[in-house]
Formats: sequence, C-alpha cells, structure tokens
Amino acid sequence: MIIVDTSLKKREKEGKILKIGMIGSGEMAKGMINQIMHYTPGMTVSATFNRTPEKVVEVYKELKIDNYLLSDNLEEANLAISKGKSVITGDIDLFLSLGDVEVVVESTGAIAFGADTILKAFEKGKHVLSFNAELDSTLGPILYSKAKQAGVKYALGDGDQPGVTMNLYRYVKGMGFEPLVCGNIKGMLDYYRTPATQKAFADSWGMLPEMATNFADGTKVAFEQSCIANATGMRVSKRGMFGYESTDHVDNLTHLYDVDQLREMGGIVEYIVGAKPGPGVFVYAAAKDPYSVKYLKYGKLGEGPLYSFYQPYHLLFFDIASSISRLIDFDDPVIVPLGPSLVDVVATAKTDLFPGDSLDGIGGFKSYGLCENHPVVLKENLLTMGLSEGCKIKKAVAKDSVITYGDVEIPEGRLIDKLMLEQNNLNTSYSQIPNS
Repeated sequence: MIIVDTSLKKREKEGKILKIGMIGSGEMAKGMINQIMHYTPGMTVSATFNRTPEKVVEVYKELKIDNYLLSDNLEEANLAISKGKSVITGDIDLFLSLGDVEVVVESTGAIAFGADTILKAFEKGKHVLSFNAELDSTLGPILYSKAKQAGVKYALGDGDQPGVTMNLYRYVKGMGFEPLVCGNIKGMLDYYRTPATQKAFADSWGMLPEMATNFADGTKVAFEQSCIANATGMRVSKRGMFGYESTDHVDNLTHLYDVDQLREMGGIVEYIVGAKPGPGVFVYAAAKDPYSVKYLKYGKLGEGPLYSFYQPYHLLFFDIASSISRLIDFDDPVIVPLGPSLVDVVATAKTDLFPGDSLDGIGGFKSYGLCENHPVVLKENLLTMGLSEGCKIKKAVAKDSVITYGDVEIPEGRLIDKLMLEQNNLNTSYSQIPNS
C-alpha cells in the first residue's frame, strides 16, 4: 500500500473517485466490498452484479451499506451512480454498460462465465481486475492479449498466493538476485477429497463445498502455480511438481533443490506441504555477486547457494484496493502472463472413469488438476482442467491417469474452447503487441 495509499488519498481529496463494479456476492466479493466501502479512500463500489440480486442486498445489509438502489433500468442506474448510490442488478449487460464504472472485478472462480463476462467488459471499454486464478491459469494469455487489443487493462489481483508470490519475486529480482524457485506452502493435500468430504468445513466458512474441495485436492495450488509460471517464465520440474512434505521452516529446505538443475530448467514453480510458516509463499534465489554473497551471510540468510525469502501470510481481499490502484493509477499490474502459456493445469481422474460419465469440473467428484508444461500438454493432447466441466467420458480412464481430449466428448459451441484454440496459436510476445 506504500505510495498507493497516498495516491488514493489524493483521489479522495480531488473528488476523482474510482468507481468499481463488483461481480458476485460470495465470501471474497463480500470482503472486497467491505474493504473498499469502509476502509478505502478515493474508491467506491458503484455497482454489484449477481444472478440473484437479492443476495447482494443481504450482503449490503450485513455490511451496513444502505445507500443503494436495486435496478434493472440503465438510465435509472446511471443516474443513481452519478448521485453516489451503489447499484445492485441481476442484468449483466446493464452492469457492463454502466457509464461511470471504470473497473470490473471478477471473483467468481467460474471459467465459462468469467471468460464471457471479461470479454464483454473489454468490449465496453472496462478495465478488469481478476480474482479468479482458475480462469487466469486456463485462459489468461488470450484474455491479456484481447485486453491489449481493446486498449484496456487486465491483471490478476494481489492478496492470493499468485499475486503475493509475484510481489516477492519482483522484490528479490530487483535486488539483483536470481529467483529459481517460486513456492507455495500448503497445510495439507489429498487428491481424493470431494464435495462430500469437505461439506462440513465449507459450511463452517460459508463457502461452497466445491471451493473447499478445490483447495484440498491440490487443484487450487496447481492453478496458482501455473499463473506464476506464466508470469515469470518458469516451468514445472515434473507433472504435478515435486510437492515435498516437511514440517521444517522453508529457510531450512533449500537443500531440496539443485541450483544447476534449476538454472537448466529456467526456474520452477513448486509447493511444500506442511512447512512453516503456513500459509505463506517463498522464493529461493541465487546470488552470483561475491559482494552480495558476503552481505547475505552477514544478514543471516545463510551460506547459499540458494537463499530463502518468504512472506508468512496472504491477505485475500484486504489487498484488493491496492491491486486496483496499481493497475489503473500506476500501470503496474500485479500479475499478468508474459506471453503464450508455459504451464497448464491438466485434468486427472480422481476415481476410475467409465464411458458415459460426465466430468463435474473444478472441486468435483471426478477429477483433480496437476501442473504440466505446455509443450507436453500439446504433444499428449491433454485436457485442461478449466475446460473439463461438462465433458463426457467416451473411453475408460483409470484413477490417477491424466485425461486426454481423445478420452472425452466436448460440449458443442463453447466460447472457452474457441479461446483455448486461439490461445494455443499465440506466438507473439506481449512486448510486441501495440500499447503494451
């Protein structure tokens, strides 16, 4: 928030309030609304969309926000926003047409809806801040490319592991060190968790069982690390990553990796289960400068050749305002793809699958996601986890086997499949795209 907080206070003082449109009313969207409306100067939530707008009304009431209008009339809604009210609507086209709304925040975790909505937002000239790592991992490169073509901004936000890791990566790299591992600290992982096993936990936190399953079965960490790989140029060392288990502190685990191998691979994304401090993120970096090595030792960071840098927490929606301000006021996106996809998340059978079975997507009963390098995904024709929902099995797939496009029938007419085909044909670095 340093520098950003000053910029937001300046906006407030000058009356240049940044108007935000929020999609969704789940726990993350609720937290973002609360953070912006109660604790952020120079910014306001001018509109919130939900298919069931009454749910947003309940959220607003719980957050003690009473200056709102429930409306599906564009003229009425625009007038209300101009007078400082916050509009609630169940009409996505109206929501995206609101003239004063500059930035749309997408936090649903849905792939098809998220992709369609973000593209429509671009067409309407809206900038988009995503809190949807699942979507960014799956289609981030093509969405970023289309944002550039539309002359608007797109980025994944801070607060979740990808953004927090990217901040740390930039910090470490900016000191002249060589980041070689970008890591995520997981409390537990069990590929075979399902919405049934996770229901009680989900209910205790007011989340959907599928979301809790996504966290527990490793699919979420795969999506997160894929986003980081695509933003840094790193790869995975093997399908699914090493995923070491340890109860030690990450400072004491640099020996798990060989520096020469890491350099040969161009750096890797990883996770460690059970390590301290949880739930944090870490970057292992090397230092080539003898003077740097000397003073890293003086600073109690050890003998090398890998040095450990970490952040012991991630703050979810608390960092949303900073993410928006960085994107809009400083043209400093938290995390965006470097270019074409480098690491994808592939669908893997959670149980034996048989012809006629329908895949139920992220956080379901049928499959979990594993990271894999993009060239391997293309070569082996692997099904991307983010596109798996609704696909029907036509050939038996054994438990723990990756699922290929040859194993399934894809639903017809999906925009997300067209976007994936277009993304796979991307061969231009974004630095070469006009207005980058």
